[in-house]
Amino acid sequence: MIANSEHRWPWWPLLPLYPYGNRPTLVCELLKGRIWTFEQLHGVWYVAVPIRMTILKVREGLLIYAPVAPTPEVLTQLRRLEAEHGRVCTIVLPTASGLEHKLPVPAMARAFPNATVWITQQQWSFPLNLPSRWLGFPAGRTRVLFDEGLPHPDQLDWIGLGPLDLGLGAFVEVACFDRVTGTLLVTDALLAIPKEPPAIFDFDPTPLLFHARESGNEPLLDYPEQRRKGWMRTVLFASYLRPLGLEVPFWREIFANAFAPGCRTARIHFGLYPFRWKSGWDSEFETLTNGICVAPVLERLVFPRARAPLLAWIRKLAGLQGLERLVPAHYARSQPINGSDLVHLANELEGRTWPGETDAMGTLGQIDHWLLRIGLVPQDEQPGIGNTP
Repeated sequence: MIANSEHRWPWWPLLPLYPYGNRPTLVCELLKGRIWTFEQLHGVWYVAVPIRMTILKVREGLLIYAPVAPTPEVLTQLRRLEAEHGRVCTIVLPTASGLEHKLPVPAMARAFPNATVWITQQQWSFPLNLPSRWLGFPAGRTRVLFDEGLPHPDQLDWIGLGPLDLGLGAFVEVACFDRVTGTLLVTDALLAIPKEPPAIFDFDPTPLLFHARESGNEPLLDYPEQRRKGWMRTVLFASYLRPLGLEVPFWREIFANAFAPGCRTARIHFGLYPFRWKSGWDSEFETLTNGICVAPVLERLVFPRARAPLLAWIRKLAGLQGLERLVPAHYARSQPINGSDLVHLANELEGRTWPGETDAMGTLGQIDHWLLRIGLVPQDEQPGIGNTP
């Protein structure tokens, strides 16, 4: 760990609305002199999960994969890395649909005007599908992965998933493999969810403590078991939107428990807590923490009609020689991995009912059926792996 913010700031319900300058960042040196991670939090209604930018040392300087918000703290740390390891020469946006990864790119590109910006195929925006240059990607130094080459191909392998038709736009994710260290960088499709709360919450554990309670009249109590319980529930919210073990009480009960002594501040939403957790709710969490998994939201909303491309992509990743660790853009900072782990995942996905229709995915399934009914997503299984090699 090479940096910790000492900045303290109050949490409010809508994390995406925070100014960039108010986001604490945890910076860690994952592999000495070769790989660094910059972590922040993003989310809504205190459902906050880590979002991660990875910095790779390449012969030409530094490569940024999946930028985070370029706060003053982030830029200061990047300047320090530049002073020791060379300039930021490459910025990579490895997704076409991940808004939380897309939004920081223009600002990061402005901070490093000599860096080449690489974006995936079929970038899109909603409600108006605007040209890439109108989205803030700098004209003259923005390149499209695969269509216009690849960054540092003599040192890195790039493996694309998609484009997959989402109806409104395309899903594309491009993984990056650093041959020297055996490190695989991915964005949204694959996750490794830790059992313990990530260290980024040490800056302010309020999101965890908020969800660790059983009712709105309970104050925020900070001790390890509460943090752990809050983390488990946060993961379930982020994974399933409405977890199976969750009930929503009537408004009469919600307001009856509000404004209790010790709960009359905005930090605790004045005691308004519209959730009730049933016995056994934690069993859902355990199923998500058994190694590498496909993000449940994507499995149920993006991949139902694209199992073949997903399996082909995972098996292509499994064939990478020297694979040792996975660094996702969310949740766990690093996960030991080898080709056999990915083959096992692909075989497990192929051998089960598809798309996942478990009870836990009930709300996601309802959303998917509604999107199908109104014609916003395609009906048929998509063959192959799109136009990305």
